[in-house]
Amino acid sequence: MDEIVERVDAQDRVLGAVRRRDAVREGWLHRVGVVVCRDGQGRFLVHRRAEQLSRFPGHYELGVGGAAGVGESYEQAAARELREELGVRAPVCLRFRFLNRGGLSPYWVGVCDAVLAEIGAIDRGEVAWHGWLTESELRLVLRQWTFTPDSQEIFGRYLACRADTTLS
Repeated sequence: MDEIVERVDAQDRVLGAVRRRDAVREGWLHRVGVVVCRDGQGRFLVHRRAEQLSRFPGHYELGVGGAAGVGESYEQAAARELREELGVRAPVCLRFRFLNRGGLSPYWVGVCDAVLAEIGAIDRGEVAWHGWLTESELRLVLRQWTFTPDSQEIFGRYLACRADTTLS
């Protein structure tokens, strides 16, 4: 079954409901909620997408996330994806959003963050591998491994946001 998402305009205002596949094919803006996960030591969770996924199979990713459904906020979408992919329930906090033009089609991405004490039951249909990396380790692998197109921008904006707001 194809996901139903909200098509939005350049100001992130809802225009109506569409199938996600149509939004991607037509280049219509829609919303994606992403959560950057950190542990109690401040390390970042990085994961490798499963090989059978249709979008960016086998690529590494900084954020856990997915398309926001109709009526779903960025935070709700990010929290839902965290539960579905990592089996974790944790409070998420929206830090910023931006219009991402990389990847298969443009979309608004709301970047949240969460501190995780542990990982639950990982959905192996989505996540092939995961690990915790320090900021310096993540900077290094972002240049060496193949990441999803938005991971680099999410990381850079996240660090800038953290510096601006003294995120912990």
